[in-house]
Amino acid sequence: MFTGLVEEMGQMKGITKVGEAMRLVIGATRVTEGVMLGDSISVNGVCLTVTAFDRSSFSADVMPETYRKSSLHRLRPGERVNLERAMQAGARFGGHIVQGHSDGIGQISTRKTDANAVVFNIQLDDPGLLRYVIPKGSITIDGISLTVVDTSTNSFTVSIIPHTLSETALQHKHAGDTVNIECDVIGKYVDHLLHFKQSEAAGSKSKLTTSFLMENGFL
Repeated sequence: MFTGLVEEMGQMKGITKVGEAMRLVIGATRVTEGVMLGDSISVNGVCLTVTAFDRSSFSADVMPETYRKSSLHRLRPGERVNLERAMQAGARFGGHIVQGHSDGIGQISTRKTDANAVVFNIQLDDPGLLRYVIPKGSITIDGISLTVVDTSTNSFTVSIIPHTLSETALQHKHAGDTVNIECDVIGKYVDHLLHFKQSEAAGSKSKLTTSFLMENGFL
């Protein structure tokens, strides 16, 4: 689990693709401190497992499901990425609950300056995700815990303070660029449970109706 507070901007040193499978080599110094094989590191909001490392880099594999559901397959050598190690028990929880599981991809439609902030408008490839995007609620963009400013029928906006912009790879993002989106996990669980209960209730009603018809000779 992560908090969405980026620890370091890493740099892509190597990318190997075989179909929809990838192997990434990422240059980093802070997140490699005390790292061990099998540790989890969030790369642009995607939880990856460390498969090799040295003092200045680590490697991770990307499976086809992650390839298809995230923007990792669009990375290029030399590109900057947001990195965060899995949170430690007892540490400050400065962001929100982030799993590192990308729900989909968004595209930056506009980037505008608003006094000391920069406002990004992001269009979702899957507008259905907007049911989890709530004004003043939490959302993760490329691994960064942010607050939703507003929503529309197929997009939402976030406002970035100077510190966040300077410390993350969002500073290099502009209109037309893609980002990984992870919606608030609490909202996703609530939505799932509500739909499950509704389906369960509908299924029970259907069984009762069938039994009634059979008992009365209609089936």
